Amino acid sequence: MKDKIKSFVDSFGVTRIVAITFFIIVALMVPAMKLNTLKLYSQALTRMAMNGVLVLTMVPIMVCGAGMNFALPIGIICGLIGGLISLNMGLTGFTGFFIAILCSIPFSLVLGYLYGQLMNRVKGSEMMIATYVGFAMISIMCIVWLFIPLNNLILRMQMGRGVRAEVVLSDYWAGILDNFLQIKIGSFTIPTGTILFVLAMCFLVYLYMNSRTGVNMRIAGQNPDLAKANGIDVDKMRICGITLSTVLGGIGILVYAQSFGFLQFYNSPKMMSFSAVAAVLIGGASNKKANIINVLLGVMIFQGLLTFSLPVANVILPESNISDIVRMIISNGIILYALGKGSGKK
Repeated sequence: MKDKIKSFVDSFGVTRIVAITFFIIVALMVPAMKLNTLKLYSQALTRMAMNGVLVLTMVPIMVCGAGMNFALPIGIICGLIGGLISLNMGLTGFTGFFIAILCSIPFSLVLGYLYGQLMNRVKGSEMMIATYVGFAMISIMCIVWLFIPLNNLILRMQMGRGVRAEVVLSDYWAGILDNFLQIKIGSFTIPTGTILFVLAMCFLVYLYMNSRTGVNMRIAGQNPDLAKANGIDVDKMRICGITLSTVLGGIGILVYAQSFGFLQFYNSPKMMSFSAVAAVLIGGASNKKANIINVLLGVMIFQGLLTFSLPVANVILPESNISDIVRMIISNGIILYALGKGSGKK
């Protein structure tokens, strides 16, 4: 019996068991403390859906051996550019949302390819360099956003030029996926459209990762020497994985924005990569191994904990003004735990 338990723990992973156990405990404490259970569960489900594609970006880049995508802001910036083009054209509804995605893809392909070329020149230090590259791109774009010509006055700052820090999407395509086939049961709302979109993206990535190119990417990531011996261009496979990750990052921020209701520019995307990395690691991924199950499980645990833990903490510590401090401790604690376990066993 002990051997079976030990075998299960080794195969499933200590990290996942601890994270899932903590998630279940906090989720059960919500109704036990007589909080607004349905509303909180609805918020958790919405947050899981809106962050799903951003976490999915980690799969191709980790599988191809380029490490965790701490340069996710590059893809996010491409998505913001696509969204800005759509808004500047005054497009609304599904047309505006999908035109934003289409406009983001060319930028993602170009910047993803250049980013991939850089990563091939810094092998062994990808994650450190990626972090600096992501921060540098955000700083550069803080200048670029100030000089982008815009026809839509709603997008401009009051001084007459430059993009606003936050652009409201309520008149354009806010909630366009959330409200599609939406299911309401009292105060519990299921964002069916967003969930279906995330699952569709997961399915497409699954098909790609099981195609010939995807299998070659996996071989190149796990054993570069074996890949070279079999005639696989390792550098090319790394570029494919990094470029695909960048494209998904652009799509992911637009899915996030339509659910959130705003497009946020300047420094807003700076720390989004850490949440995505933490989620996929908590889901059971490692430096060179990641799959769709890791994404779905990780985003459920990470976003669920962030949603449930703060109201629970407020009940445990009533009449206190430390809610934001508790939120920072919990969110950064989860990220630290995930990163600390990510380079080791599951």
